[in-house]
Amino acid sequence: MLDLTPEQVEKIKQLKLLILDVDGVLTDGRLFFDHRGNEYKSFHARDGHGLKLLRQTGVEVAVISGRNSKSVALRMQSLGVAHVYQGHENKRAAFAEILDNLKLCPEQVAHVGDDLLDLPIMTRVGFAVAVQDANFAVKRYAHWCTQTPGGRGAVREVCDLIMQVQGRFEAVLQDYLC
Repeated sequence: MLDLTPEQVEKIKQLKLLILDVDGVLTDGRLFFDHRGNEYKSFHARDGHGLKLLRQTGVEVAVISGRNSKSVALRMQSLGVAHVYQGHENKRAAFAEILDNLKLCPEQVAHVGDDLLDLPIMTRVGFAVAVQDANFAVKRYAHWCTQTPGGRGAVREVCDLIMQVQGRFEAVLQDYLC
């Protein structure tokens, strides 16, 4: 079973929304540009499948990124993620808007981050997560750290954790065993 404190378990049980950073969380943080200035990103398939499964269990997903990227918009659209906020270096306003739109309080929200731009949200949510290769200062404010680096399945790790603690993972698993 999971190695969590009772406090972590209680925080995870309350979650109704998972907010993700993009660069360094959904991707490995590297940015690729061609000679025309087109930007390319690489997303991990397991992260995407984990987000779909998590949403099926009733936990909503949102993305807040400091950068604008067409590839992020396309990937989130393909995953059915409706709450996508790009170009928000100051992420507080987007966070407040999401809470208002979904009628949630900060204790019902988890956030996964990797760098200092994520701290304004991480310090306000009920469950803050840092990816394994996050900046040391970000890890200091996290309630939990993934074993997997960003862009390499860390988001799936978080999705599985939430589903397990909320008692929904076994039902999801059974759909694949029938």
